Amino acid sequence: MGRWSDGRGELVVHGGQGRVSVPLEIAASYRARTKGLLGRDSVNGAILLSPANSVHTFRMRIPIDVAYLDRDLKVIAVRTMAPGRLGLPRVRARHVLEAEAGVMAGWGVGVGVRVEVVAE
Repeated sequence: MGRWSDGRGELVVHGGQGRVSVPLEIAASYRARTKGLLGRDSVNGAILLSPANSVHTFRMRIPIDVAYLDRDLKVIAVRTMAPGRLGLPRVRARHVLEAEAGVMAGWGVGVGVRVEVVAE
């Protein structure tokens, strides 16, 4: 499922809403994962942190939706996190998706849903 490199692509959600495609930023290097969404006021689509099993929202300006993905890119948990929080590591998580708070439900991202990452 994936060793990606930093860049762009699309997130394809195979959920209750059918097939939803969302612009995706891929943060695979340590430096890109560490930066994540820090200092941003908005997100166009989502960002994938890989490998990752936990996140924090210190120094973030906006609340975010966080989806934890297992090795098969199946969603194992979804949380909304306010700025200044530390998320607990998820044992089975291998990747983390982040997006603006409230958007993941609209995309059909929920526990048990499988997503696909298409790198450019």
